[in-house]
Amino acid sequence: MPTHQLVVPLYAVLPFVLMLACIAILPLAAPHWWDHNRNKGIVAVILAAPIAVWLLSVSPTHLLHVGIEYASFICLLGSLFVVAGGIHIGGDLRATPRNNTIMLGIGAVLASVIGTTGASMVLIRLLLRTNSERERVSHIPFFFILLVSNAGGLLTPLGDPPLFLGFLRGVPFFWTMRLFPIWLIAIVYLLAVFYFLDRRAYTRETPPAIWKDDHEVEPLSMDGRLNLLWLLVIVLAVFIPTPYREIVMVASAIASLKLGSSTGRTRNEFNFGPIIEVAILFIGIFVTMAPALTLLEHTGPSLGLTKPWHFFLVSGGLSSVLDNAPTYLTFFTTAQATASSLGLPTSVVGIPANLLAAISAGSVLMGANTYIGNGPNFMVKSIAESAGYRMPSFFRYAVMAIAVLLPIYLVTAWIIPSY
Repeated sequence: MPTHQLVVPLYAVLPFVLMLACIAILPLAAPHWWDHNRNKGIVAVILAAPIAVWLLSVSPTHLLHVGIEYASFICLLGSLFVVAGGIHIGGDLRATPRNNTIMLGIGAVLASVIGTTGASMVLIRLLLRTNSERERVSHIPFFFILLVSNAGGLLTPLGDPPLFLGFLRGVPFFWTMRLFPIWLIAIVYLLAVFYFLDRRAYTRETPPAIWKDDHEVEPLSMDGRLNLLWLLVIVLAVFIPTPYREIVMVASAIASLKLGSSTGRTRNEFNFGPIIEVAILFIGIFVTMAPALTLLEHTGPSLGLTKPWHFFLVSGGLSSVLDNAPTYLTFFTTAQATASSLGLPTSVVGIPANLLAAISAGSVLMGANTYIGNGPNFMVKSIAESAGYRMPSFFRYAVMAIAVLLPIYLVTAWIIPSY
C-alpha cells in the first residue's frame, strides 16, 4: 500500500498517547525504575512494536520513511552532542544576574549558527558550573531551554530541525531571516524576565553562598579546540543530500572521539547517558506518532485552517507533544494543499509567506512547551540533573513554560498576518 493511501484507524493513536503518558507520569510514580535507560527502552519497545508491525504489514515504505527521519534526527543531535561534548569552556564566573543574562544571550545567538543542540551542549556546563555555588538556581536551566535550546534557533535552517526540513523542501536558506522581528521580541522578552527573576533570587541567596561564589572565580579557558573544526564540518554537512549528510556527521563525531584530546571530555564529565536517553525515548516517539501524523496529513485540509494564526497555534501546539520537526512537515504540506484549494497567492514553495512564517515560528517557539518538543530539551534536563540541579516534572515544566511564553505567542499571533 503506498504511503499516501494509508488508512489510519483512530485507535492506532493510542500507543502514542500512552508513550506521552509514560514520559509524564513514570518519573513521578516510579522515579528509581524510570532512571534506568534499559527500562525506558522496555517501555518504548512495548508501545512502538505494535505500530511497527502494523506499518510493516500495510505500508513498509512508511515505516522505512519513519526510520530514515529518525536516523537523520539522531545523527544530527548525536554528532553535535559528541563533538560539543569535547569542547570544554573552563572557568567559573561570578554568578551574577548580569553574567547569567549575558551567557544566555550569547547562547541564543549561537543557536542559529551552530544549532540549538550545538549551542546547548557548548554552554550548558559553563552556566551550571558558574551557578554551582548558589542555592536558588532551579530557574536557570529552565530559561536555558527556553532561550538557547529553542527560541534562539529561529533565524536559520541550521538553528532548529524544523527549519532545516523546510530548507530541504525548497525554502531558500536565508528566507527564515525575515523572522528576525519575532526572534528579537522573544529573546529580549525572555532575557528581561530571566534577569528580573534571577536578580530577585540573587538577593535572597545566603551570605555564605555569595561569599563562596565571589571567591571561587576562575578565568575562562577552552579545551578541545580541534572540535570546533568538526563542529564546522557538521554545520556544512547540512547542505549534503542524505545519506551522505549522515555519514559525514557520524564520521565527524568518530573523528572527534578518536583524534582529539580527551581533556575536554574529562573536564565536562562527558558520558553518553543523555544522548542514549534521547535516542531511546525518541525512537518510541517517532514510531508511535507516525499514525497521528498520517491522520493529520489526511484530515489537515478539512480542518478549516485558513488564517496565519490558525497555523501558528495548531502547528505550535502539536509541536509541543509530537516533536516539532515532523509536525512542521505535516503543516507545511497542509498549507500547500490549503493554498492550492483556496487559490491563495503564494510566494515560496507553494505557500503564502505568512502561513509559512506562522508554521516556522509556531514549530520552533512552542517546541519549548514540553521536554519532548525539541531534541535538546531532554539533553539539557538530563545534564542539569546530573549536575545536581532540580528540574521540574513533565507537567510542571509544561505549565511554567506556557505561562512564561504566552505573551510571546500572543504578540506573534498578532503580527504574523503581516508577513
